[in-house]
Amino acid sequence: MAKRDYYEVLGVERGASEGDLKKAYRRLAMKYHPDRNPGDKEAEDRFKEANEAYEVLSDASKRAAFDQYGHAAFEAGMGGGGGGQGFGGANFSDIFGDVFSDFFGGGGRGGGRGGAQRGADLRYTLELDLEEAVRGTTVSIRVPTLVNCKPCDGSGAKKGSAPVTCPTCGGIGQVRMQQGFFSVQQTCPRCHGQGRIISDPCEHCHGEGRVEEFKTLSVKVPAGVDTGDRIRLAGEGEAGAQGGPTGDLYVVINVREHDIFQRDGKHLFCEVPISFTDAALGGELEVPTLDGRVKLKIPEGTQTGKQFRLRGKGVAPVRGGGPGDLMCSVIVETPVNLDRRQRELLEEFRATLEGNSSNSPKASGWFDGVKRFFGDL
Repeated sequence: MAKRDYYEVLGVERGASEGDLKKAYRRLAMKYHPDRNPGDKEAEDRFKEANEAYEVLSDASKRAAFDQYGHAAFEAGMGGGGGGQGFGGANFSDIFGDVFSDFFGGGGRGGGRGGAQRGADLRYTLELDLEEAVRGTTVSIRVPTLVNCKPCDGSGAKKGSAPVTCPTCGGIGQVRMQQGFFSVQQTCPRCHGQGRIISDPCEHCHGEGRVEEFKTLSVKVPAGVDTGDRIRLAGEGEAGAQGGPTGDLYVVINVREHDIFQRDGKHLFCEVPISFTDAALGGELEVPTLDGRVKLKIPEGTQTGKQFRLRGKGVAPVRGGGPGDLMCSVIVETPVNLDRRQRELLEEFRATLEGNSSNSPKASGWFDGVKRFFGDL
């Protein structure tokens, strides 16, 4: 049965990024993992197919070879001496890079991949309320990650057996194909760059050496964090391949929108509605802060948009420094649903304002400007 295109297997475009590849692979691995589909041969085949596709496309050298030669890049004939593909289809920059590195004692750009490899870093988005972000908190998170397979202790080989050095590449993970004067280095088609072969794979991890599990972690969030801040948990990422070091987990903070406050750095902003009479006559209001209620004195004649600053009622930044301020913007609320008596009182009040520009200086100035504007036309 002919193999499917690796990009088709993962369901991604040919120009897909590393992140897109990993996301697609995780989705398929979770769906077709044998532990989730016991006894389902088709699911097991799809799981193996996704593993093979991701192993090739996640490696830059293997991906380049596949893009150029397709599945033929990993057939035994490609790793031989004088045979194989013609020179015309090769990438000249890759060829010259390998040749010059040989002249100066290097081992090619790819190098051997037979050794241990560091595990991938992981990212987790943590949603917090504004109060939690400002004061700090400790939360538990559950993260899917790759851990070393316990039955085989991460080797990938069935208990009682062990991987053996690849006889084709001698454990280097790379083979050379001679093209006249030039020597082209390619990933070993037999071990796929691993430098070793597992003849009797572990039944639990199917030779991968790692399995996917969920880890529950406690994350201490310092006071003052904001959206976009990252907390690094060293060694809590994916387990490394072949006994390599574990990657890190980066917890990325996202602060939810608040019903009252808006945050800008260390400062907080809020809108305070006041009545028409309080704006005209002045008064005292209780306004909320993250530390409780405080009284705000409103002077008479306060206009919509007037901003009052409450010093030190903002956020203390996570990187140090004094706390910010709380900015309260006044919004004068027009009374609605008036009864008959209220309307009569307002009508009387309006009559007292007519002809007296000193009660509405802004309106008087605006109308004078309008008259000048039309007079100039």
